[in-house]
Amino acid sequence: MRALVIGASGQVGAALLDGLAARGHEGTGTYAHHPAEGLAPLDVTDAAAVERAIAETAPDWVLCPAGLTHVDRCEEHPGQALAINRDGPLVAAHAALRAGAGFVFFSSEYVFDGLAGPYAEDAPARPLSVYGRSKWEGERAVLGLGGRALVVRTTVVYGPDRQAKNFVYQVLRACRGGERMRVPADQVSSPTYNADLAHATVELCERGLTGVYHLAGDRVLDRFAFAQLACAVFALDPSRLEPVATAALGQRAQRPLRAGLAVAKAQAALRTPLRGPEEGLRAMRQALEAAGQRSG
Repeated sequence: MRALVIGASGQVGAALLDGLAARGHEGTGTYAHHPAEGLAPLDVTDAAAVERAIAETAPDWVLCPAGLTHVDRCEEHPGQALAINRDGPLVAAHAALRAGAGFVFFSSEYVFDGLAGPYAEDAPARPLSVYGRSKWEGERAVLGLGGRALVVRTTVVYGPDRQAKNFVYQVLRACRGGERMRVPADQVSSPTYNADLAHATVELCERGLTGVYHLAGDRVLDRFAFAQLACAVFALDPSRLEPVATAALGQRAQRPLRAGLAVAKAQAALRTPLRGPEEGLRAMRQALEAAGQRSG
Protein backbone atom coordinates (compact mmCIF):
# COMPACT_ATOMS: atom_id res chain seq x y z
CA MET A 1 0.00 0.00 0.00
CA ARG A 2 1.24 3.49 -0.85
CA ALA A 3 0.05 6.30 1.44
CA LEU A 4 0.41 10.07 1.55
CA VAL A 5 0.33 11.58 5.05
CA ILE A 6 -0.61 15.27 4.99
CA GLY A 7 0.70 16.78 8.21
CA ALA A 8 3.40 14.24 9.02
CA SER A 9 5.51 16.49 11.25
CA GLY A 10 2.95 16.39 14.09
CA GLN A 11 2.80 13.52 16.54
CA VAL A 12 -0.09 11.71 14.83
CA GLY A 13 1.38 12.12 11.36
CA ALA A 14 4.83 10.97 12.47
CA ALA A 15 3.28 7.95 14.20
CA LEU A 16 1.37 7.16 11.00
CA LEU A 17 4.57 7.12 8.95
CA ASP A 18 6.17 4.83 11.54
CA GLY A 19 3.10 2.60 11.56
CA LEU A 20 3.02 2.36 7.78
CA ALA A 21 6.68 1.38 7.63
CA ALA A 22 6.30 -1.16 10.44
CA ARG A 23 3.45 -2.83 8.57
CA GLY A 24 5.38 -3.02 5.29
CA HIS A 25 3.81 -0.08 3.47
CA GLU A 26 5.26 2.91 1.65
CA GLY A 27 4.55 6.27 3.26
CA THR A 28 5.26 9.77 2.00
CA GLY A 29 4.75 12.75 4.30
CA THR A 30 4.34 16.52 4.21
CA TYR A 31 4.74 19.32 6.73
CA ALA A 32 3.31 22.81 7.07
CA HIS A 33 5.33 24.64 9.76
CA HIS A 34 7.82 22.17 11.26
CA PRO A 35 10.32 20.81 8.71
CA ALA A 36 11.55 17.28 9.26
CA GLU A 37 13.89 15.06 7.30
CA GLY A 38 12.20 13.36 4.39
CA LEU A 39 9.05 15.50 4.45
CA ALA A 40 7.91 17.87 1.71
CA PRO A 41 6.37 21.30 2.42
CA LEU A 42 2.61 21.55 1.89
CA ASP A 43 -0.03 24.02 3.08
CA VAL A 44 -3.33 22.15 3.39
CA THR A 45 -5.19 25.37 2.54
CA ASP A 46 -3.37 25.69 -0.83
CA ALA A 47 -5.82 23.79 -3.03
CA ALA A 48 -3.60 23.67 -6.11
CA ALA A 49 -0.60 22.42 -4.14
CA VAL A 50 -2.68 19.76 -2.38
CA GLU A 51 -4.14 18.51 -5.66
CA ARG A 52 -0.68 18.44 -7.24
CA ALA A 53 0.85 16.51 -4.32
CA ILE A 54 -1.83 13.82 -4.49
CA ALA A 55 -1.61 13.52 -8.27
CA GLU A 56 2.19 13.23 -8.16
CA THR A 57 2.22 10.72 -5.30
CA ALA A 58 -0.52 8.49 -6.75
CA PRO A 59 -1.33 6.99 -3.34
CA ASP A 60 -3.74 4.21 -2.47
CA TRP A 61 -4.74 6.17 0.64
CA VAL A 62 -4.42 9.81 1.70
CA LEU A 63 -4.27 10.25 5.47
CA CYS A 64 -4.88 13.78 6.71
CA PRO A 65 -4.01 14.42 10.38
CA ALA A 66 -3.15 18.03 9.47
CA GLY A 67 -5.28 20.49 11.39
CA LEU A 68 -5.51 23.46 13.72
CA THR A 69 -5.87 21.73 17.08
CA HIS A 70 -5.27 24.68 19.42
CA VAL A 71 -8.82 24.87 20.74
CA ASP A 72 -8.70 28.44 22.05
CA ARG A 73 -6.97 29.75 18.92
CA CYS A 74 -9.79 28.22 16.88
CA GLU A 75 -12.28 30.11 19.03
CA GLU A 76 -10.46 33.37 18.34
CA HIS A 77 -9.91 32.69 14.62
CA PRO A 78 -12.94 30.75 13.34
CA GLY A 79 -12.19 31.47 9.68
CA GLN A 80 -8.73 29.98 9.98
CA ALA A 81 -10.10 26.98 11.88
CA LEU A 82 -12.65 26.21 9.16
CA ALA A 83 -10.09 26.72 6.39
CA ILE A 84 -7.63 24.26 7.94
CA ASN A 85 -9.98 21.76 9.58
CA ARG A 86 -12.75 21.62 6.98
CA ASP A 87 -11.98 23.27 3.65
CA GLY A 88 -8.41 22.03 3.16
CA PRO A 89 -9.23 18.39 3.94
CA LEU A 90 -12.27 18.60 1.65
CA VAL A 91 -10.06 19.66 -1.26
CA ALA A 92 -7.69 16.79 -0.44
CA ALA A 93 -10.60 14.35 -0.26
CA HIS A 94 -11.82 15.52 -3.68
CA ALA A 95 -8.35 15.02 -5.13
CA ALA A 96 -8.07 11.58 -3.53
CA LEU A 97 -11.42 10.58 -5.00
CA ARG A 98 -10.33 11.67 -8.48
CA ALA A 99 -7.08 9.71 -8.05
CA GLY A 100 -8.96 6.58 -6.98
CA ALA A 101 -7.52 6.75 -3.47
CA GLY A 102 -9.17 6.35 -0.11
CA PHE A 103 -9.16 9.31 2.30
CA VAL A 104 -8.83 9.41 6.10
CA PHE A 105 -10.02 12.49 8.00
CA PHE A 106 -8.99 12.78 11.64
CA SER A 107 -11.59 14.19 14.00
CA SER A 108 -12.15 14.55 17.72
CA GLU A 109 -14.39 13.88 20.70
CA TYR A 110 -14.97 17.64 20.63
CA VAL A 111 -17.77 17.06 18.15
CA PHE A 112 -19.79 15.99 21.24
CA ASP A 113 -21.15 18.12 24.08
CA GLY A 114 -19.61 16.13 26.93
CA LEU A 115 -22.84 15.52 28.81
CA ALA A 116 -23.13 11.74 28.45
CA GLY A 117 -19.84 10.15 27.37
CA PRO A 118 -18.21 7.93 26.44
CA TYR A 119 -19.80 8.30 23.01
CA ALA A 120 -20.33 5.69 20.31
CA GLU A 121 -19.89 6.51 16.64
CA ASP A 122 -23.60 7.05 16.03
CA ALA A 123 -24.17 9.40 18.97
CA PRO A 124 -25.60 12.80 17.96
CA ALA A 125 -22.94 15.46 17.47
CA ARG A 126 -23.30 18.73 19.35
CA PRO A 127 -20.02 20.66 19.34
CA LEU A 128 -19.56 23.35 21.96
CA SER A 129 -16.64 25.17 20.35
CA VAL A 130 -15.41 26.46 17.00
CA TYR A 131 -12.82 23.68 17.00
CA GLY A 132 -15.48 21.03 17.51
CA ARG A 133 -17.72 22.59 14.87
CA SER A 134 -14.87 22.77 12.34
CA LYS A 135 -14.16 19.08 12.84
CA TRP A 136 -17.84 18.13 12.63
CA GLU A 137 -18.30 20.11 9.43
CA GLY A 138 -15.12 18.53 8.07
CA GLU A 139 -16.49 15.07 8.82
CA ARG A 140 -19.76 15.75 7.03
CA ALA A 141 -18.05 17.33 4.03
CA VAL A 142 -15.63 14.44 3.52
CA LEU A 143 -18.21 11.69 4.05
CA GLY A 144 -20.60 13.52 1.72
CA LEU A 145 -18.23 12.97 -1.20
CA GLY A 146 -18.72 9.22 -1.08
CA GLY A 147 -15.92 6.98 -2.26
CA ARG A 148 -13.56 5.39 0.24
CA ALA A 149 -13.96 7.99 2.97
CA LEU A 150 -12.96 7.17 6.54
CA VAL A 151 -13.39 9.39 9.61
CA VAL A 152 -11.23 8.55 12.63
CA ARG A 153 -12.20 10.25 15.88
CA THR A 154 -9.62 10.25 18.64
CA THR A 155 -8.68 12.29 21.71
CA VAL A 156 -5.92 13.17 24.23
CA VAL A 157 -3.22 11.63 22.06
CA TYR A 158 0.11 11.03 23.82
CA GLY A 159 3.30 9.07 23.28
CA PRO A 160 6.75 9.72 21.82
CA ASP A 161 6.61 13.01 19.92
CA ARG A 162 9.57 14.75 18.24
CA GLN A 163 8.07 18.13 19.19
CA ALA A 164 7.49 16.98 22.82
CA LYS A 165 4.26 18.98 22.98
CA ASN A 166 1.59 16.57 24.12
CA PHE A 167 -0.04 16.57 27.55
CA VAL A 168 2.22 13.91 29.06
CA TYR A 169 5.35 15.85 28.14
CA GLN A 170 3.84 18.94 29.77
CA VAL A 171 3.23 16.97 32.97
CA LEU A 172 6.73 15.50 33.01
CA ARG A 173 8.40 18.86 32.42
CA ALA A 174 6.40 20.50 35.21
CA CYS A 175 7.14 17.78 37.74
CA ARG A 176 10.83 17.53 36.86
CA GLY A 177 11.18 21.29 36.97
CA GLY A 178 9.34 21.66 40.27
CA GLU A 179 6.73 23.89 38.64
CA ARG A 180 3.11 23.99 39.68
CA MET A 181 0.71 22.70 37.04
CA ARG A 182 -3.03 23.23 37.29
CA VAL A 183 -4.84 20.25 35.79
CA PRO A 184 -8.61 19.96 35.28
CA ALA A 185 -10.15 17.23 37.40
CA ASP A 186 -13.56 17.44 35.72
CA GLN A 187 -12.59 16.70 32.10
CA VAL A 188 -13.18 12.99 31.50
CA SER A 189 -11.74 11.54 28.31
CA SER A 190 -10.04 8.54 26.67
CA PRO A 191 -6.24 9.01 26.54
CA THR A 192 -4.91 7.49 23.32
CA TYR A 193 -1.42 6.10 22.75
CA ASN A 194 -0.23 7.45 19.42
CA ALA A 195 1.31 4.21 18.15
CA ASP A 196 -1.98 2.37 18.75
CA LEU A 197 -3.87 5.10 16.92
CA ALA A 198 -1.48 4.87 13.98
CA HIS A 199 -1.48 1.08 13.67
CA ALA A 200 -5.25 0.89 14.05
CA THR A 201 -5.72 3.54 11.35
CA VAL A 202 -3.42 1.69 8.96
CA GLU A 203 -5.27 -1.55 9.69
CA LEU A 204 -8.58 0.15 8.83
CA CYS A 205 -7.06 1.13 5.49
CA GLU A 206 -5.67 -2.36 4.92
CA ARG A 207 -9.13 -3.79 5.46
CA GLY A 208 -10.75 -1.19 3.19
CA LEU A 209 -13.13 -0.05 5.91
CA THR A 210 -14.98 3.25 5.57
CA GLY A 211 -17.35 5.39 7.61
CA VAL A 212 -16.72 6.56 11.18
CA TYR A 213 -14.53 4.77 13.71
CA HIS A 214 -13.46 5.77 17.21
CA LEU A 215 -9.81 4.98 17.89
CA ALA A 216 -8.88 5.78 21.47
CA GLY A 217 -7.71 4.16 24.66
CA ASP A 218 -10.15 1.68 26.15
CA ARG A 219 -10.49 3.44 29.53
CA VAL A 220 -11.92 6.83 30.46
CA LEU A 221 -10.52 8.97 33.27
CA ASP A 222 -10.15 12.64 34.10
CA ARG A 223 -7.12 14.72 33.16
CA PHE A 224 -5.86 15.02 36.74
CA ALA A 225 -6.02 11.27 37.29
CA PHE A 226 -4.19 10.76 33.98
CA ALA A 227 -1.48 13.23 35.05
CA GLN A 228 -1.07 11.41 38.36
CA LEU A 229 -0.80 8.10 36.54
CA ALA A 230 1.89 9.55 34.26
CA CYS A 231 3.88 10.56 37.32
CA ALA A 232 3.52 7.07 38.79
CA VAL A 233 4.68 5.36 35.61
CA PHE A 234 7.63 7.74 35.15
CA ALA A 235 8.50 7.62 38.88
CA LEU A 236 7.99 11.33 39.48
CA ASP A 237 6.63 13.26 42.44
CA PRO A 238 3.08 14.43 41.60
CA SER A 239 2.93 17.00 44.39
CA ARG A 240 3.23 19.94 41.98
CA LEU A 241 0.01 18.91 40.23
CA GLU A 242 -3.01 20.90 41.39
CA PRO A 243 -6.52 19.64 40.59
CA VAL A 244 -8.86 22.41 39.48
CA ALA A 245 -12.24 22.81 37.82
CA THR A 246 -12.13 23.59 34.13
CA ALA A 247 -14.04 26.81 34.76
CA ALA A 248 -11.16 28.04 36.95
CA LEU A 249 -8.75 27.93 34.00
CA GLY A 250 -10.52 30.76 32.17
CA GLN A 251 -10.19 29.14 28.76
CA ARG A 252 -11.83 30.90 25.85
CA ALA A 253 -13.44 27.82 24.30
CA GLN A 254 -15.91 25.61 26.14
CA ARG A 255 -14.70 22.03 26.70
CA PRO A 256 -16.81 18.86 26.72
CA LEU A 257 -16.47 17.63 30.30
CA ARG A 258 -17.95 14.12 30.51
CA ALA A 259 -16.72 12.91 27.14
CA GLY A 260 -14.58 9.99 26.00
CA LEU A 261 -14.98 7.66 23.03
CA ALA A 262 -16.46 4.17 23.06
CA VAL A 263 -14.25 1.85 20.99
CA ALA A 264 -16.28 -1.38 20.80
CA LYS A 265 -16.80 -1.01 17.03
CA ALA A 266 -13.07 -0.72 16.36
CA GLN A 267 -12.21 -3.53 18.77
CA ALA A 268 -14.63 -5.84 16.97
CA ALA A 269 -13.17 -5.00 13.55
CA LEU A 270 -9.44 -4.81 14.27
CA ARG A 271 -6.61 -6.87 15.70
CA THR A 272 -4.63 -3.79 16.80
CA PRO A 273 -4.94 -3.29 20.58
CA LEU A 274 -6.24 0.04 21.88
CA ARG A 275 -4.42 0.13 25.18
CA GLY A 276 -5.58 1.88 28.31
CA PRO A 277 -3.57 4.70 29.86
CA GLU A 278 -1.31 2.69 32.18
CA GLU A 279 -0.23 0.29 29.43
CA GLY A 280 0.21 3.17 26.99
CA LEU A 281 2.28 5.22 29.41
CA ARG A 282 4.51 2.24 30.15
CA ALA A 283 4.99 1.75 26.42
CA MET A 284 5.82 5.45 26.05
CA ARG A 285 8.45 5.29 28.81
CA GLN A 286 9.98 2.17 27.30
CA ALA A 287 10.09 3.74 23.83
CA LEU A 288 11.71 6.93 25.12
CA GLU A 289 14.29 5.04 27.12
CA ALA A 290 15.10 2.84 24.12
CA ALA A 291 15.62 5.99 22.05
CA GLY A 292 17.80 7.53 24.75
CA GLN A 293 15.37 10.40 25.36
CA ARG A 294 14.55 11.93 28.71
CA SER A 295 10.94 12.79 27.70
CA GLY A 296 11.06 16.47 28.47
